Amino acid sequence: MTFRPLPARAPAALLREAKPLKALFNQAQRIDRLQHLLESQLQPAAREHCHVASWREGCLLLIITDGHWATRLRYQQKRLLKQLQALEEFATLTKILFKVQPPPAERRAPSLTMNLSNSAAENIQATAEGISDPKLRAALERLAKHTKSDKTAD
Repeated sequence: MTFRPLPARAPAALLREAKPLKALFNQAQRIDRLQHLLESQLQPAAREHCHVASWREGCLLLIITDGHWATRLRYQQKRLLKQLQALEEFATLTKILFKVQPPPAERRAPSLTMNLSNSAAENIQATAEGISDPKLRAALERLAKHTKSDKTAD
């Protein structure tokens, strides 16, 4: 008996046919539609800072990128609520909640190791020999080891 895998199916077909995926895809489309409607009612500067998180039982949860924009939107909450209630999709809207969630910090590339010329390394080493503080001397000696010739030998 050999195992025969099922034939591969197109992702679009899976989204239309598999019930859990279909429900998830429909929810994502719904939130995207609500996001577009929300953006139509926001000031252009606020659009990039405000995202629809959920819409349940008359409560719209918005994720705001920072406290400054959350404060500004809270001051406009009544106006925004009335404007959104005028739209068919938000007809049953009773309240808007704001949650501040800063975007994830970008990961910085690891810093590059500095490479010193041989003469600079010799000068730092000579300076280290004249230092009486053991911690400073050790730091200067470590620094003196970062020469260009060491990197090309690898």
